[in-house]
Amino acid sequence: MYEEPYRWVEAVGNRRTYLDEQFRQGSPVVALGYDGGLLLTTVSKGTSKLYEIYDRIALGGMGHPADLEKLRFSLLEMAHTEGFNRSPSDVTGSRLVKYGIAPVIKQAFEEVYKAPFIVRIVLAELGQKPEKDTLLTINYDGTFEELKEYAVLAATKQAQARMQEYLKAQKPSPCTLEQGLLLALRTWAIGSLAHQQDSAEAAADGGQEARRETAASIPDQAALLAHLREVLADKTLECAVLERQQVGSSKYRALKPAELARLLPGDFQAVVAR
Repeated sequence: MYEEPYRWVEAVGNRRTYLDEQFRQGSPVVALGYDGGLLLTTVSKGTSKLYEIYDRIALGGMGHPADLEKLRFSLLEMAHTEGFNRSPSDVTGSRLVKYGIAPVIKQAFEEVYKAPFIVRIVLAELGQKPEKDTLLTINYDGTFEELKEYAVLAATKQAQARMQEYLKAQKPSPCTLEQGLLLALRTWAIGSLAHQQDSAEAAADGGQEARRETAASIPDQAALLAHLREVLADKTLECAVLERQQVGSSKYRALKPAELARLLPGDFQAVVAR
């Protein structure tokens, strides 16, 4: 009987290790504010990772497609029920996270005899004014964080930290959609390269000092964009915005390939216009 708490803690630790491994091949997600609203960016292969949840709320995720779809449906149902029973102004990202999916994800994670959700999620909520914009990230264990200006999802804490440091150093305020998109894509490339580096280090026998030295270097912009072009050879660039000035109640809009081609450097036109 006295061993039960220890066994539960050990099971939860094993579960964390298992879940962390599941994200190593995942695609990072970047969300940031620009002068017209909020931008979400990722790269996907076959299955979409960006969705509209409600008029002013969007979702970005990484992880297992079936788990992401199940939670997306739960958010949609909760948002529209809240909007119908109360009012659209009562539907907020904070409420959807705190009283909606975070408890569900936490319960699934802690019930060690059931399968957890293999997901990391970012919710973007467009405010009436830029200072009211909110970004919320939710981890696979139900923990969440409320952020301003930018948020990222990545496979590891190290990759996420590198992406956040880059955004903090590089993000102009305010920035145009074109500036924000290029910054988001460079940040995505940092996360993607960090995933590759972490995987290589896990397989190699190098020393800790060499790993720290490698992790400290940030590729230049040309190298980041070159990596992105290489990845886009067989994957799809996925971008969506919540536009403050868009007519109508719904502010969500997916950026089409033709628009992406106009916003990105000329050598990207062939890979995004496919």
